Amino acid sequence: MKKFILMVMLATALPAVADEEILWDDYATAEEQQKFDNYVGIRLHKNERISFNYDIRDGAGTTIKDDNLGVGVVVGNRLADFLRIEFETMYNGLDDSKRGIDFDYDIWANMINVYLTREYENIVAPYVGVGIGFSTIWADVGGIAPHTSDTVFDLSYSIMAGVSFSLNERLDLDMGVKYQKYGDIDHETNNGTYATTDADATEFYIGAVYRFGLNE
Repeated sequence: MKKFILMVMLATALPAVADEEILWDDYATAEEQQKFDNYVGIRLHKNERISFNYDIRDGAGTTIKDDNLGVGVVVGNRLADFLRIEFETMYNGLDDSKRGIDFDYDIWANMINVYLTREYENIVAPYVGVGIGFSTIWADVGGIAPHTSDTVFDLSYSIMAGVSFSLNERLDLDMGVKYQKYGDIDHETNNGTYATTDADATEFYIGAVYRFGLNE
């Protein structure tokens, strides 16, 4: 009888032990995943009609639009399963002529991006995000207009949506679309502000990120 009671107790306890082992394995897996919450990556931006709205004070302006490529670098961290934050630094610009005016713009934007995301099967993670930061805009404008060479440090913001694909435990492919307001720059002459350029763009981007841990 005692042997029978002992066997029943063992049979009852084994599933609980097994469950504890599963929970421990899940915990270990979560801990292992947390080691890879930091990441660095590179991102290519394809601008669809990046727009520089050149507005002459007390006169007619013009808008220069062009398709070009930009490049950026990102450094980020996954704060939670649904939230990540990153720093992005990127270069963009335009060199074009219109109506006898030569336009040469260079933009260096530095952004803090915050994303809401959800991961499916540890493979696909769609997301939406917002970014805010500052852009340095260099502008050189000449031709039939008065020649100006100006620089400004202006507020920049963006909204984006995209999806990340996990290629393996370390490497992700990232792609999406974003609207970026780069900022405004005043073109100054001896008589004051001659014109203002408002720069923004709708961009498609693709990139790759490498995930790593600080305590490896």
